[in-house]
Amino acid sequence: MLAILWLSFSSAAARALKLTIQPWEIRAADRLEKVFAALNKQRQDGLYVPQGPLMNANQERIVGFALKSRLPSMYALKDYVDAGGLISYGADLAESYRRVAYFVDRILKGAKPADLPVERPMKFELIVNLKTASRSA
Repeated sequence: MLAILWLSFSSAAARALKLTIQPWEIRAADRLEKVFAALNKQRQDGLYVPQGPLMNANQERIVGFALKSRLPSMYALKDYVDAGGLISYGADLAESYRRVAYFVDRILKGAKPADLPVERPMKFELIVNLKTASRSA
């Protein structure tokens, strides 16, 4: 079973991948310890942590829990891997910021925001912390 610190995970995607998902809704930092204790009791196979203000503000606690519990974990931001997390996969933020600058430039030169196209990220990064991976083996 894969634990997800997020309620809105797509159950259709999980079924297609034949994964059993256990979502954990966390609305305040004081709930993290209760969720960590429950995750330890349930012996999850992995953990996915999406980005968001609450998760990002508690990055060290979350990574520390995953390391202490030897729980394979994947994160949406590479900052978690820099902090000792195992894997991250997400949009290349530097590339996203370059695209933002491009649109700001267009607007400052007179383009109407409503006339500009909506874009999705086109470049993604998979980051693996080899030091953490070797400790997990």
